Amino acid sequence: MQQDTGVTAVAHVIQLAVAPVFLLTGIGAMLSVMTSRLARVVDRARTLEREVPPGGTGAESEVRSELSTLSRRAKLIGRSITLCTITALLICAVIAVLFLGAFLRLDTATTVALLFIGAMVAFFLGLLMFLREILLATATLRIGLQQLPPGDTPTGSATGHHKGSSQRGAA
Repeated sequence: MQQDTGVTAVAHVIQLAVAPVFLLTGIGAMLSVMTSRLARVVDRARTLEREVPPGGTGAESEVRSELSTLSRRAKLIGRSITLCTITALLICAVIAVLFLGAFLRLDTATTVALLFIGAMVAFFLGLLMFLREILLATATLRIGLQQLPPGDTPTGSATGHHKGSSQRGAA
């Protein structure tokens, strides 16, 4: 009969661990999105660095300004990735503590709660950093509007595109 209660306890812990495992899946998806954005920012920065015109031209200062923005974006995404990775580690710790508590017959409620709260705070901060990066990216987004003749609109042509439009900053 004692063995049944041990199996029942483990089954109960597995049930409790299912929600954090699903949370890990969501965090993994977020990390995938963030690393993709970081890769695009890095690729764009490398492309721009090769295109820096020599001399003190206005084009050079525009490229340097965009490189500065890309650098800020990369730092924000890096911090966001770090915080979301910390979240995943804390969720893993929650699962481990749940199982250790069941096997050692310890009350781990406080530890689990504190780890989970820490994970949610880290995830919240990670998402805030990610939001700041998105806001910075959209604030500096330029889709050829500087190239349009006065009085023309982006949808002025039949296709909605204008000859000579630029996609700089869209990374």
